[in-house]
Amino acid sequence: MQKGILFFLIIISSFFYGQNIKIKRGIVSLEGVHVAKMLYKSGEYTFMDLKETPIFTVKFVDKSIVDSVRDSYIKLNRIYNREKTLDLDYISPSAFSGEEKSAVYTCFKALKIIDERGINIKNLDELFQNNPKRKLDNKTKEAYTTRSKIDKLNITVNNVGEILSNGVPVGYFTNLPVSFGSEDTISDKTFVDIEIYDAKSKYIGKYITTTKQLKTANGKTYTLYREMSGRASILKFPTYKAIAERMAILDPNFIKVKEKIEVGEVVKDGIIK
Repeated sequence: MQKGILFFLIIISSFFYGQNIKIKRGIVSLEGVHVAKMLYKSGEYTFMDLKETPIFTVKFVDKSIVDSVRDSYIKLNRIYNREKTLDLDYISPSAFSGEEKSAVYTCFKALKIIDERGINIKNLDELFQNNPKRKLDNKTKEAYTTRSKIDKLNITVNNVGEILSNGVPVGYFTNLPVSFGSEDTISDKTFVDIEIYDAKSKYIGKYITTTKQLKTANGKTYTLYREMSGRASILKFPTYKAIAERMAILDPNFIKVKEKIEVGEVVKDGIIK
């Protein structure tokens, strides 16, 4: 059984590492032959031909979408035609590979914009013409949908605890601390929950400081998390804005969309669902 597993791992390794790709002192080699050069500066990898002419750049992005959901991808840009940037998925030769190896490996294996002859300009241009779509899992897609809804609401909290959406008052917080600031994080555990009401003083829900949970008037609960070093989700200290945003998603009737068109202003009651 162990011999079978070992043989399987060897086959898999030979599949992924069939071509010996190396990076040393900024020179990218394939099977011992130099094919490109690269330079890292200000968070960006610049790929050059062997004459050191810059051809394209790769920049890694790792961002929080909403709560504990993060998205990691690369931004690809041509030096000689910068009007368009592509957001693309990347691959790594192993789980322990750093950004440098992942950038080179992606250019070879996934994008095929570097090969045994060097930087493949034809494949690079075709990549920008076709604009491949990213392969997002369902969790990430749902997070982007939620983020889009939140961004449309454009929620802010002023210095007296009033909640505004696109500049219009829609609700307010109660049981605020004496030292309240609209950008503060809620770190104190108190026996009095922070409550939320709409603009007509209807109770919407509360934030429980001891458990870091939101609870709506209709009984829905939600625990706020954040990502820790890309590994484990831990409880976080949210801002008042983050609480108002999440409450708007939990209770679609709390804040309604206000849309504008060019000719005058039209209010459309589209409930965020």
